[in-house]
Amino acid sequence: MSLVKLSIKGISYSQTQNGAYALILNEVDGDRKLPIVIGAFEAQSIAIALEKEIKPPRPLTHDLFKNFADRFDIVVKQVIIHKLVDGVFYSSIICERDKIEEIIDARTSDAIALALRFNSPIFTYKNILDKAGIYLNSNPADTTTDSEDIDDILSNPETFGHENESNLSARTYATHSVQELHDLLIEAVENEDYEKAAKIRDEISKRES
Repeated sequence: MSLVKLSIKGISYSQTQNGAYALILNEVDGDRKLPIVIGAFEAQSIAIALEKEIKPPRPLTHDLFKNFADRFDIVVKQVIIHKLVDGVFYSSIICERDKIEEIIDARTSDAIALALRFNSPIFTYKNILDKAGIYLNSNPADTTTDSEDIDDILSNPETFGHENESNLSARTYATHSVQELHDLLIEAVENEDYEKAAKIRDEISKRES
């Protein structure tokens, strides 16, 4: 089976499905997106890793794993989303130490959070993308993912957060300038409020994409 390389488009949260999060992956050489429902903690960890200039005052769990791996010369070479069963994605982390390669089973959200920290490529198999890949709003003038499609994706029962809080945050951050949002992001990270940081980063991404 052929592998398809993926990139991270971003993280979306539903305006109607209790603030559930979805990680949206892009097909690098195509137009399809692979949406994966993830937990709030993993969404925060991925969002912080995407914001390269922001460093938490203390290491998050995935940062700790990266520090541990660096200390013992373990390298994450790539992540492969290798299976889809009943709507659940299964992933493997391909690691190497002393030229010996190991394959470690992992939740997809954890695997991607680590791939970001190691600057490792993310792949899936073509048959998984054929089965679960979707086409979202591709209008270049619209920087947001089609909300109805996202809400359908996030109708998965494993949802997180509070809808009213998410809606209020989105409206509040929309009134700030990009520079003010960057300042708020730094403040949120320093206070270790990573859920707030993830939402601020979503707003920054909308403005700068």
